[in-house]
Amino acid sequence: MTCAPHPAEFEPIQREASATGVRCVVGAVLFNPLGEVFLQRRAAHVRLFPGCWDIVGGHVERGETLCAALAREIEEETGWRLLRVGGLVDVFDWTGGDGGLRREIDVLATVEGDLTRPAIEQDKFDEARWLDGDALRRLAAESPGSGMVELALRALAMRPV
Repeated sequence: MTCAPHPAEFEPIQREASATGVRCVVGAVLFNPLGEVFLQRRAAHVRLFPGCWDIVGGHVERGETLCAALAREIEEETGWRLLRVGGLVDVFDWTGGDGGLRREIDVLATVEGDLTRPAIEQDKFDEARWLDGDALRRLAAESPGSGMVELALRALAMRPV
């Protein structure tokens, strides 16, 4: 697994969040060879963002680097293996319905495995899709204010051809 930007570039983000008591969350915008983006719809019963479309990712555990957390979350949520972390898409803070403050770090990433058969976590997600730009724009129009769909559209524009 290769982390670029270099993991050292992640360290200040993680260190500053830790110093202020903010919990880190990592997310990966994954692309397939056709240039489509992978999104999952969160199940209606989950605590944070029920029913919302989401990228792959999750909370960083104590003592875990951002890159290691991303690799773990990708494997847990899809069964795929992280190959490379690319450009930074966004860093932002948000407060969940549980009142906890988080710092989210979202990146472009490349994975390996059978991309046609994600092993999604059935207890957390009820659907998963690869979406091209047109499908992402339609999904954004159907779900105004859908932050992760909008983030995926920004990432699509950043992706090197």
